[in-house]
Amino acid sequence: MKILIIGGGGREHALAWKLSQSPRNPQLFCAPGNAGIASLATCADIGADNVPVLLEYARKQNIDLVVVGPEAALAAGIVDAFQDRGMRIFGPTREAAEIETSKSYCKNLFRKHNIPTASYRVFDRLDDAARYLDRTPHPVVIKADGIAAGKGVFVCRTPHDSHEALVQMMKDRIFGKAGERVVIEEFLAGEEVSVLALTDGQTIAILESAQDHKRVFDADEGPNTGGMGAYSPAPVFTDEIATRVAREVFVPMVHALREERRPYKGILYAGLMLTRSGPKVLEVNARFGDPETQPLMVRLKTDLLDLIEATIDGKLSKVDLEWDPSPAVCVVAASGGYPGEYKKGLEITGLEDAERMPGVHVFHSGTALRGDKVVTAGGRVLGVTATGATHAAARDLAYRAMAPIQFEGIHYRRDIGQRALRS
Repeated sequence: MKILIIGGGGREHALAWKLSQSPRNPQLFCAPGNAGIASLATCADIGADNVPVLLEYARKQNIDLVVVGPEAALAAGIVDAFQDRGMRIFGPTREAAEIETSKSYCKNLFRKHNIPTASYRVFDRLDDAARYLDRTPHPVVIKADGIAAGKGVFVCRTPHDSHEALVQMMKDRIFGKAGERVVIEEFLAGEEVSVLALTDGQTIAILESAQDHKRVFDADEGPNTGGMGAYSPAPVFTDEIATRVAREVFVPMVHALREERRPYKGILYAGLMLTRSGPKVLEVNARFGDPETQPLMVRLKTDLLDLIEATIDGKLSKVDLEWDPSPAVCVVAASGGYPGEYKKGLEITGLEDAERMPGVHVFHSGTALRGDKVVTAGGRVLGVTATGATHAAARDLAYRAMAPIQFEGIHYRRDIGQRALRS
């Protein structure tokens, strides 16, 4: 079987790594891929949202199955285009993926179907949004309506902060068209947790929990990023809460999309806040999370290929999910300056030393090959993922493995997984 993975980040490297372990021995291709994925798959320098060229490439390579990683490809309608040509592809259609690509659509869907979430207002005009903020208690959360690589969220403690965020999004257009419309939400207090589920439109298979670290600096300081690290499982996500989330979030979400005539197949990722009044949905993604996928894949024992095909074929109820009970921790190494401007093309050393450590996997994100050297090619460069008997052991191993890795300006948080140790 020939499988084409769409994307070139740490998520896609983790998916490629897991698919390469399938007993069915698939032949892997990836577009565009990265330096790490190149050791597992044939990489083609094609953008993840360049649907016409990807279609032609898949046809020429006689691809049997396509697995979509990033949201940009879903927003571009890649699933619709491949399905129209009778090709097997894992992921939701463009209309179903709007649950991620438009936060206002998602929030309105939740309101209509009584799915627990923060109260909110949607604005298309800066002046209207500013007047609303003048009479709204703070803190508030302001989100770009469209996709912004995980960076389009501002937690604003003061009116000055919120007005500045509005200007940046709606006037300065720092997120382009994604920020033309904004969602202003009440601030929710509690513990955050990421929960992903596979669904074939009928059956829902909830994966193990994870916890992401969005802010760029320790102690959750600084601007939001695409994610600076993650660990799985999240001890705060108890069996009781899991049952409630399944009943109050995932089941009504899948039913709601079906009622809206947007039947959903693929991964649903719910970012939750565990509040005093119960779990509430902060955001929904229509694909695997990054970096949550990295610790999840090293813990997953079930053949990922079986899960993907069962999801496509509506047979998810026939596949059992099995997990390694050992916790996993992923620490992301980022370029200096990220999530702002940063340099590219910097040589990375120490990768082999890290990868030699038992229980360690180095998943590449923003990397490229320059001759026989691996160089930086993005803001988030790689994720060192380690397993251990406990969260503390996994965390310690991840940081020991990070130590030999060097490139100019390397930055990573020193407190990934710290919350798990307090649980």
